[in-house]
Amino acid sequence: MELPIADILATEPTLPTSGEEIGASREARPIVAYRLGHGRIRVSVIGGCHADEPVGPRLLRQLVAYLSERPPDDPLLTHCEWWIVPHINPDGEAKNQAWYGEHDPIYDIAAYLRNVVREAPGDDLEFGFPRNAGDRGARPESQAVYRWWHEAPGPFHLHVTLHGMGFAAGPWFLVEPGWKDRMEPLRQRCVARVKALGYELHDVERNGEKGFVRLARGFCTRPNSRSMRDFFLERHDPETAAHFRPSSMETIRSFGGDPLTLVSEMPLFLTPRVGETLGPPDPVAEVWKTRIAGWRRRLAEGAAPDSIRADAIGAGLSAMPIADQMDLQATLIAAGITLVGGVAST
Repeated sequence: MELPIADILATEPTLPTSGEEIGASREARPIVAYRLGHGRIRVSVIGGCHADEPVGPRLLRQLVAYLSERPPDDPLLTHCEWWIVPHINPDGEAKNQAWYGEHDPIYDIAAYLRNVVREAPGDDLEFGFPRNAGDRGARPESQAVYRWWHEAPGPFHLHVTLHGMGFAAGPWFLVEPGWKDRMEPLRQRCVARVKALGYELHDVERNGEKGFVRLARGFCTRPNSRSMRDFFLERHDPETAAHFRPSSMETIRSFGGDPLTLVSEMPLFLTPRVGETLGPPDPVAEVWKTRIAGWRRRLAEGAAPDSIRADAIGAGLSAMPIADQMDLQATLIAAGITLVGGVAST
């Protein structure tokens, strides 16, 4: 069977009414989740853990809409049991909608820099899952998803959390450390699609910081909460360190089995030549950071958005089309399912 990525991307993101309201956000917005299919491969996918990363939820809304229209005997439903939370962070979505819309083909750099909102470290949902069933200090959104996952009749085989970056040279993929010696088919599949779409892979050397260990160009191990805490403790910030709880990846693995966990990191804006010198520090990345900070400052001081757009274009920055970001996120999901023993993807 195949995962029909082109058809999924062509589907209108109209969510069915069959979703379960599994909890509510801090500001009382509903957290809606979907269980679809009855196959042997149990797949979890979530989006929106960080407030300023809208592409993952956009793909998942289209994926849910597509799957909900399939007949019960469709191989996508007979091979897989899908557990999908299109948006775990509806409050964050509401705070960021000043700079994006549901059908935007690309995002605008000036609107993004002027209006983007992101949670502080230690307050994000990705590293905010309960430490155990009695942990009531976690954010209500993470608690709701944690309880819902506990309803699964057995361990998950695959978990994909869809993330993004504001600025990078290209797509970046993060892999479960215990699967790094089994990832070659997935790596080849993702690399081929990145090249077919005309992009370069993002590359960075972080020497294990926060759990990021470089595996190959464009591929790294996914971070972990202990390394996150250590990062802030080493910087004499025990208050921030104390806020870090297990990630969604660590939580899924705590339920048993040997699930493959994956993270997509798709850039909203492409910064050429980052990663040519890995560093740290990466000299090209440092130049881009300075430029971007300057554009942000100028906007805050009243500069015309058109002047920022012109400067960004002149510097070589471009917006990555949303359709391509979603294509590569779907490719990662498809490759993950194939790797855990299920779907032969396109």
